[in-house]
Amino acid sequence: MKNCPKSADNSVSRCDFVFIRTQITMEVNTKTFQTPNGMVEGIKTKWAGFDILLVTGSKGFLACPAIDVDACERYGVAAAIVESTPDNPIETLERFPDRKVTKVNSKAKALGIKEGMNVSDAFAIIA
Repeated sequence: MKNCPKSADNSVSRCDFVFIRTQITMEVNTKTFQTPNGMVEGIKTKWAGFDILLVTGSKGFLACPAIDVDACERYGVAAAIVESTPDNPIETLERFPDRKVTKVNSKAKALGIKEGMNVSDAFAIIA
């Protein structure tokens, strides 16, 4: 992203956007993760009381449980769910790589993503 600040090692960009319409506020944050196979891009969309987080690469994506990976498969997309619960939510893109994969569709399995896998390892697969 052209106007996003870069980290000191130039591997991570972070952009914050706030959209306000009447009384609804939505915040969007992005973060780039470097893997041995290339970069993947994370995005967090936050509304009052609800967040959606996902990290996408050229081969598929990893997401919070709000995403239906079975529906994604019907569109030919490799997708996996990352552990997150109301008591232990992902909350931030910085915490995303420290989680485990909990559900995988067959397209993601074909790439080598497995339930129980470290998310940081899955990042390299989808890059």
